[in-house]
Amino acid sequence: MYAAFRSIGAYVPTKILTNAELEVMVDTSDEWITKRTGIKERHIAAENETTSDMGVKAAQKAIDRSGIDKSQIDMLICATISPDYFCMPSTATIIATKLGLEKITAFDVSAACTGFVYALSVAKAFIESGMKKNVLIVGAERLSTITDYTDRGTCILFGDGAGAALITATENKSEAIIDIHTGSDGAYADLLMTPNGGSGSAHDELDREAAGCFMKMKGNETFKVAVRTLTNDVVEILEQNNILSSAITHFVPHQANYRIIKAVGDALELKDEQVVLTVEKYGNTSGASIPMAINDIYESGRLQEGDLMLLDAFGGGLTWGSALVPFAGKGIR
Repeated sequence: MYAAFRSIGAYVPTKILTNAELEVMVDTSDEWITKRTGIKERHIAAENETTSDMGVKAAQKAIDRSGIDKSQIDMLICATISPDYFCMPSTATIIATKLGLEKITAFDVSAACTGFVYALSVAKAFIESGMKKNVLIVGAERLSTITDYTDRGTCILFGDGAGAALITATENKSEAIIDIHTGSDGAYADLLMTPNGGSGSAHDELDREAAGCFMKMKGNETFKVAVRTLTNDVVEILEQNNILSSAITHFVPHQANYRIIKAVGDALELKDEQVVLTVEKYGNTSGASIPMAINDIYESGRLQEGDLMLLDAFGGGLTWGSALVPFAGKGIR
């Protein structure tokens, strides 16, 4: 039995935060943000819109496009670092209930921007072991709730949104997810983190503790490690599977920074038409980034059945992952 990437869906909040608006909030400029990151705007959830709300909307699209009755879904994994609730209950259980998926296995994965690739690897393992048949994976983030809008180094980067995919069992090897690599190195944990709010930090004054729950990043150091790690990982997964970069239909990297994407794409000698770019209009949506990007090429008609995708992500932890994934759904023509 193999695991197939059967369908994709995404949801983006209606509110848009532009670079021009950020110029009023912090000491920055549209020119600087665009040059350094490639980002022009990002979407922000409504005040009463939760991570699970966005995840449900993305998941429902993926279900509707899959041809699978939702009663056949037997597991749901949510990749998020901005859950509805701290510690518990998991956002996955809330999404499952809102979708009417009763008594299924549901849990969250915390791997930051690599979360969707991690969730995909778990879904693949459960299906290939025979334990599950139809696994819904969701990447959903309301990063605006953990972003410090007085910190010009981070607030320019992050946005909200959700993406989802249905991974199903198949006996057709041509549909099968080819390979997934994941890794981590906690020695670099301080490069990108939320330093307070957990058992590893002191619970002192409330205002200090609250401020520590915002994302903190050492930008230059993170950039250097990200380029090196992502390049090495995608080169390795291609070599191990005897696949040339020219055979990749869509390179779908985590949408963190245009300069990182360009550096990795150049290292692989990929053509512009192979590289999927959505960072300009969505910013960095962490675990939602890759499925949102896949959904963009699906809805534009670029993603068709049998197309080979190379997914690549890097995030806090530090974590990283890559995957070689044929699209096993029906494309829009």
